[in-house]
Amino acid sequence: MPVSDAQSHPPASRIATSCAIALLFIHTFLLSWVAYVSSPNLDEPGHLASGISHWEYGRFELYRVNPPLVRMVAAIPILLTNAQTDWGAWNIHSPYSRSEFPVGTRFVALNGEVGFWYFTLARWACIPLCLVGLWTVYLWAKSLYGATAGLMAMSLYCFCPNCVAWGASITPDAAGTSFGVLAAYLYWRWLQTPTWGRALQAGLGLGLAELAKGTLIVFFVVWPALWFIDFIVSRQRRRQTEISSSNADAAVQDIVVVTATRPPFQQLAGIILVAVYLLNLGFGFEGSFKPLRDYTFVSRALSGQDRPPEGANRFVGTWLEALPVPLPENYVRGLDVQKYDFERGKWSYLLGEQRPRGWWYYYFVAFLVKTPVCTIVMFAVATTLALSRNSYRSNWRNEWTLLLPAVVIMALVSSQTGFSRYLRYALPVLPFAYIHVSRVAVLFAARNRLFSGLLATCWLGSFVESHTVYPHSLSFFNVAVGGPLNGQTCLLDSNIEWGQDLLYLRRWYDSNTEARPLHLAFFGDFHVNPQSAGIVFEPVPGFLGAEHQDQSSGELLGPQPGWFAVSINHLYGYRHLESDRPKYTYFQRLKPVARAGYTIVVYYLTLDEANRLRADLGLDPIIPAM
Repeated sequence: MPVSDAQSHPPASRIATSCAIALLFIHTFLLSWVAYVSSPNLDEPGHLASGISHWEYGRFELYRVNPPLVRMVAAIPILLTNAQTDWGAWNIHSPYSRSEFPVGTRFVALNGEVGFWYFTLARWACIPLCLVGLWTVYLWAKSLYGATAGLMAMSLYCFCPNCVAWGASITPDAAGTSFGVLAAYLYWRWLQTPTWGRALQAGLGLGLAELAKGTLIVFFVVWPALWFIDFIVSRQRRRQTEISSSNADAAVQDIVVVTATRPPFQQLAGIILVAVYLLNLGFGFEGSFKPLRDYTFVSRALSGQDRPPEGANRFVGTWLEALPVPLPENYVRGLDVQKYDFERGKWSYLLGEQRPRGWWYYYFVAFLVKTPVCTIVMFAVATTLALSRNSYRSNWRNEWTLLLPAVVIMALVSSQTGFSRYLRYALPVLPFAYIHVSRVAVLFAARNRLFSGLLATCWLGSFVESHTVYPHSLSFFNVAVGGPLNGQTCLLDSNIEWGQDLLYLRRWYDSNTEARPLHLAFFGDFHVNPQSAGIVFEPVPGFLGAEHQDQSSGELLGPQPGWFAVSINHLYGYRHLESDRPKYTYFQRLKPVARAGYTIVVYYLTLDEANRLRADLGLDPIIPAM
């Protein structure tokens, strides 16, 4: 690689550092505003209530499918308020308890409109966790490809709609992404200079990553794999030096250099031990070193049974049963519950198709439609250059350490095809991808005006495309698929709507007093009741088809005159819950009169319009009362 501009131009490096600091402030503002204007998404009530429970009771059953770090940070400012909680639905006995959802729903109901302010405070508390990853991306890309590359990678991360959307949430995805790349960076630094001090840093980084996101458990496999690759390659190079060198003294010198930089296994073991200790410490050593036989599992992988009603343990009666598990009890149980959810499957949606299982290629398609087009172009250029020209590649150690974590994470989430719903599961891949993309900054150093101009245009285009949707970043879809107004043809659920636009609907509701009564079908009302936001509403009449309707029941069925607001997931018949049915898809035949964000569509029907639609659907007309 060419000498980085950080090495050749110290003043330029200082300017780059100043720009990087400015990007930290910009990212903070972007996340802060989204956190303020967005209503709680489906999982946030459960996360916040669970975080409060960890502090108050020192227990970790609630939301154990994810480690507790992020929600505990989110709960800190709420502990200083008069927030009301109700733990009546907390079930500590069931091996498959998801009590965080009813407990979170109760939290929202108890605190009413002020509860929305609590979620803003909780989100703001988590923003520093995201800044860690942003700064790490800058440092790593700068170290590999120069200061310009550092700024490129950092800006792609800073303005990435997916990073902005989840960075403004108290779900663990953005913080897990942040600590994931931090752990990888610190491990890379240790591989470069294997000292005990750097090993300690790498262990702490790995421990924080494990406390932030359960998916990152793969790092316990990736780190030894990287060490082993390093060991094999170093040994082969040492042998080649011994054989090919014609100068004995030079050969000995090369052997010493290679041997001195090969990371010792003892330090790798220390990294793993420090991380495991920190993981247990984060859970307060709750149930740590519990014998394996004392667990009750629900997943087929660990219970040995298909959906055991009260759980089972396939290890009882084997030589492994007395093994003390060196992990917190609820961390292990959380992995078991998550695996069970994937085994039983859930309804999933992709490119207009809905089915009760997922797709192995789901995350690849999701990234293609939810990443700015110019960023995709830059990724393709960077990959082509890295594969075709040595001048755009770093040494083998740098490349392996950067790319292997992303590849393994992508392989892991893609292999879990029980359901495919959430691009956020693959979010930790993004910082590695942005560092990879930043290698094209070498084109600037080459001073090729044509390629530099095209690259600068793509760089700017990525920012512009993301900015056109902000602050509705969760609903972002790129221009190639028609933007967020056409996103529902590609993906649904949290990829476009997760209840985040309820406050936008309230603003529309308050400024349109003629829209009374308002009929509302809100996606997420099973966790956040719209009445908590001050919206008085009536249910939207559903319609499953004339053959399914009992018109003698007196219940309003099918199209009616009046004002209606329908969530985009309901509008396209998405089955988030097993009980969901496509009752509101008939609104697709109508032209909306307004939108709240990109996810709640408002309609107004006159009596004549309602009757025309009813006739099309095979329903009797509405006869106005005399």
